[in-house]
Amino acid sequence: MSPSAGGLVVFLLSVQVIQSQDGWRVNYRQTDVCAAKGSTVYISCYYTYPPGIDPSDIKDRFWFTKEKDGEPVDLKTDSEYSGRVTYRCYSNSRSCYLLITDVRESDSAEYKFTFMTNKPGEKYTGSPGVTLSVTGFQVQVRRSDSTWLELTCHSSCVLSDRAEYYWYKNEEYIKRGSSLSVSSGSTDRYYCYLRGSYSQRSPAVYGPQRPSVSVSPSAEMLEGDSVTLTCSTDANPAANYTWYKQGGTSDPRLLSEEPQLVFSSIQSSDSGRYFCTAENQLGRKTSDFISIDVKYGPQRPSVSVSPSAEMLEGDSVTLTCSADANPAASYTWYKEHEDSPRASGQIFTITNFTAEHSGNYYCEAQNEMGRSNSTIRLIPSSAEPNHARHQSLQQLPWQQDTIKWPPL
Repeated sequence: MSPSAGGLVVFLLSVQVIQSQDGWRVNYRQTDVCAAKGSTVYISCYYTYPPGIDPSDIKDRFWFTKEKDGEPVDLKTDSEYSGRVTYRCYSNSRSCYLLITDVRESDSAEYKFTFMTNKPGEKYTGSPGVTLSVTGFQVQVRRSDSTWLELTCHSSCVLSDRAEYYWYKNEEYIKRGSSLSVSSGSTDRYYCYLRGSYSQRSPAVYGPQRPSVSVSPSAEMLEGDSVTLTCSTDANPAANYTWYKQGGTSDPRLLSEEPQLVFSSIQSSDSGRYFCTAENQLGRKTSDFISIDVKYGPQRPSVSVSPSAEMLEGDSVTLTCSADANPAASYTWYKEHEDSPRASGQIFTITNFTAEHSGNYYCEAQNEMGRSNSTIRLIPSSAEPNHARHQSLQQLPWQQDTIKWPPL
């Protein structure tokens, strides 16, 4: 059950301020008023005028903060105060009260009282006036021990001893008082009201929600690209962020303590699973994993020969080509000085090897990121008994405009 919303919040310094001139005088009961946003403010004054002026001669009296063409502008005619200003003036006591409801931070100003008679130019303004400061209030969080937090409702106003706060958890009233103890790690939202200011409340404080992770650019990542991972969550007080890379069975590796993890030139070694944490005084949450898959062209292929022992004519010979690439490479086999490929696929087999099969063979690995090749020389031992069975020759990746062979 919620507490009653009745009552006014009025913060007064009981210092009488008097402005007078030849019998004209305005007494303000306070020099400064400090009010919480959303409360009702009450300002009062007493005024006097020279003997010989009849009370019926006072034709107008009002409060103002602005002037137009050198003349004060009645607060009641100011659109910014529409429907929020009330005067209560009494001729017998020569007193006048100003009430402003639902005060806003923009209401912070110097308020002056002016009154005038029915004679031209016969008027008086009490200056300086009363300074109104409108402030919000907020919940401060302090850790009392490892499991409990103390929340305190705080305003920069110097509040009276009778100021009362009401605490809410997820829109439900729970208690009265200036402070509240809650357990660490709570996912609930807590906020406070100041009695008399129920149209406004403090911002809620709460632990982080599960963080979300975004990637920019969101398109395919290529080696050398600039890539940014961003961790974000809803939390108050604002969360601190930490980035980690999952290391298989080992503990995650801490990478950054910023909301963004930036790779200025991402490499294939950066592929893997990442996650971030968001933490404030009220709790800590971890994001889901995000997988980074960096695309790159084939590295220089390696070629193996089977059998690896001495090769004789008539043997069956198998060549195997492999290259590191993402996505996986496709393979094509060429023999030197031939226009057409000998085979496609990672494995190329010659079933009855003869001297005619001698020569240089090229393995080309290719994906949409690029291509690379390696060369191997096959020589049967019967053709050159004093030479090694085969030799691997390395080449730079083939470029069609500079190397005319092998053909596409």
